[in-house]
Amino acid sequence: MFDRYMICESGFQNRQIGGEVSGFEFGARLPYYRGLGLSMVENIEVSVDGQPVPREQLRLKLREQTYTLTEMESAYEEVWEMGEVAHIQVLHPGGLNPGPHTIELAETLRISYMPFPITGRDTKTLTLPG
Repeated sequence: MFDRYMICESGFQNRQIGGEVSGFEFGARLPYYRGLGLSMVENIEVSVDGQPVPREQLRLKLREQTYTLTEMESAYEEVWEMGEVAHIQVLHPGGLNPGPHTIELAETLRISYMPFPITGRDTKTLTLPG
């Protein structure tokens, strides 16, 4: 597993929609040595500064398509390739304050030849530019 490479050190930023800060995002990779269909990503969990983010507030943007975690369950044709950076988007009106924030990421994956799901975990302190 490649857990320590899951959270990308660059790309941490607040997101704006229509001139309003609607949340923040960071880059993420799979902790697995092969690509996987999005439907095989069973769950994504994020905590920011020790506070868990509700599932309904998470989105995954892969290339130009954005998915809720529920939509990922039936994204059978879309593959998240090994090493490819997707963006985890968190709906959080007003975004985060500039400065360092501790991001925790867990990705639970269903691997076809394993009898149980596996979960990769990574924690990094990222600095949001001012």
